[in-house]
Amino acid sequence: MANADLLKELRIEKHQREAHGGGPGRWPWIVGGVVVVVVLAGLVGWWLMGPRAIEVQTAQAQSPASNAVAGAVLQATGYVTARRQATVSAQITGTLTHVLIEEGDHVKQGQIVARLDDSQYRAALEAARKQAAASHALVDQFQVQLAQNQRDAVRMESLAEKGLVAKQTAEQARTLVDSTRAQLLSQQRNAASSDAQVVEAQVNFDYCVIRSPFDGVITTKDAQVGEIVSPFSAGGGFTRTGIGTVVDMDSLEVDVDVNEAYIGRVKPNMPAEAVLDAYPDWKIPAHVIAIVPAADRGKATVKVRVALEHKDARIVPDMGVRVSFLESKEAQQSVQAPQGVLVPGNAIAQRDGHAVVFLVTGDKAQQRTVTPETTGKDDVRRVPAGVQVGDTLVVSPPETLKDGSRVTTARPKE
Repeated sequence: MANADLLKELRIEKHQREAHGGGPGRWPWIVGGVVVVVVLAGLVGWWLMGPRAIEVQTAQAQSPASNAVAGAVLQATGYVTARRQATVSAQITGTLTHVLIEEGDHVKQGQIVARLDDSQYRAALEAARKQAAASHALVDQFQVQLAQNQRDAVRMESLAEKGLVAKQTAEQARTLVDSTRAQLLSQQRNAASSDAQVVEAQVNFDYCVIRSPFDGVITTKDAQVGEIVSPFSAGGGFTRTGIGTVVDMDSLEVDVDVNEAYIGRVKPNMPAEAVLDAYPDWKIPAHVIAIVPAADRGKATVKVRVALEHKDARIVPDMGVRVSFLESKEAQQSVQAPQGVLVPGNAIAQRDGHAVVFLVTGDKAQQRTVTPETTGKDDVRRVPAGVQVGDTLVVSPPETLKDGSRVTTARPKE
């Protein structure tokens, strides 16, 4: 009986369970928590079991111009130069009041590019004109006086013949005519001198307007409004000797330095091909103008002038350029044909019977169908279309790689 009494004491009564929160209201929360845990576990499992990013090796598509040009007997590097360029400056000393050019402006021959303060030269021109007018007025006065003296001399001679006046009077009248004629001649020369001073003053006044010497493009602007410009260099750095530089873009050519050991391969009028460093895909037909008959002792090179047969706004002075000297004009034409880009041979794969490459865009692989051509090298193929220079390509794409697959770029092996 003692054990039965002890069991009764261990039993929890109904009112005690309700007091401790063990009622039916707790179960919905427990069930909900279990459901959330199951859903989260499913999402984590789906992510772990989903498609992983494929690790790939990559390479970039290259321009065909990066390879040696077929048919070239020699290659050399140099720079674009202008045979006709000028620093536009004033022919007199003066203060700039207007500067009408900026870098990159196209100007025509005779176009106004700047103006100087012309107040002093305007006053000098006006004074010269007035002096010339006074000189011409004196010429007119002496001409009238000479005409009157000539008439008086004729009358005196007539009266002297009749004995009405002394012969000395007639001789004095003729002397007065000669004297007036000499004064007239002197004044005419003074008037001519005054006219020359007007011309000089006009020229100086016109020098206040600075014009472009020829058609071209402004490459530098060297002075501003308010600065003093002069054709002569002055100490202290307060005087500018130039306002800007104009370059005749039609006179652009290429100067290259050829090693003197190979200069014998270059001939005047020899066909060539120029490739600008800034535009490696653009091949410009060219030819040799002349071989400068002087060598650089320090570099052991000889300068060669090369003419560009096609002019373009993209060509500017001091651009780096690579020139390939060709055996013949036919070789020059033949190397113009290749188009497209060069890609590694192992970047081309087969999918459904077609040659394809995979471009890496972000973290995805993008499949492109291509028609590769041979280049004479097994490890390099030319792709005429579908790929651009600089595109990132997957090298040796695995069979599992498909269009739209996630990829990650493998680090290069050290």
